[in-house]
Amino acid sequence: MASARKSGFPMLYYREYRRIVRVIKQTVFTPLINTGLYLMIFGVSLGESITMDTGFSYLVFLIPGLVMMGALNNSFQNTSSSVTNSKFHGELQDLRVMPLSYSSIVWALCLGGLTRGLMVGGLIGMMGFVFNYFYYGDLLGVAHPFLLFAFLIIGSLIFAQIGIAVAFWASSFEQLSAVGNFILLPLMYLGGVFYSIDGLSPVWQNISKLNPLFYLINGVRFGMLGKSDVEPYFALSVSLVSFVVLFFVARNCVKNGKYQRF
Repeated sequence: MASARKSGFPMLYYREYRRIVRVIKQTVFTPLINTGLYLMIFGVSLGESITMDTGFSYLVFLIPGLVMMGALNNSFQNTSSSVTNSKFHGELQDLRVMPLSYSSIVWALCLGGLTRGLMVGGLIGMMGFVFNYFYYGDLLGVAHPFLLFAFLIIGSLIFAQIGIAVAFWASSFEQLSAVGNFILLPLMYLGGVFYSIDGLSPVWQNISKLNPLFYLINGVRFGMLGKSDVEPYFALSVSLVSFVVLFFVARNCVKNGKYQRF
């Protein structure tokens, strides 16, 4: 049984990795095209008329937010689509008979989401560096690599866990899509991807600080640029607490969730 558990975990992760590679145009290239449009429209065209108090161009300010948004969104999509497709085809019951603990199942699915999130986030970052060098002639460095990768990894795992929980809860593709489009995506946009809360009124600044994505996005911004709207280690603490809470939520969903097909 122990050897089966050891072999089951990498096989489940490998299945998730194969899903990413098999539809790489959808999983990687499509987010890159969308991000390229964001960089051209907001970072370059509109960015020239926007003055930032941080001392960076608006394009540079925008890059960390887009990196994190790409990583979070794709981590969520990977786990949610994996569980939902398995439920739709009646394959989700296989998880119940696999010689794996509920925690191991969550970790294998989350590592698949993390892989896709880091792939997309890294490519978006490189695209942003190319845009900045092409338009401004500057090589953009990374101020705090450890914190940058820490926030990217924690954020991707958090959204992978959310994807698992939402997919087990959803009774249809419409419900899954509604959560992504009407809850998670607005939270990303309002988390500081396109703006700094310094320009908001004190009331809206306090409201923005209630959004947990605000800390993830500003953590990546501090890791890349060395400046953010929040103290980075406080943001890291909030992110770690969110990770632990959502891990047990996702584990409970794997243990007690709905396994029947749509």
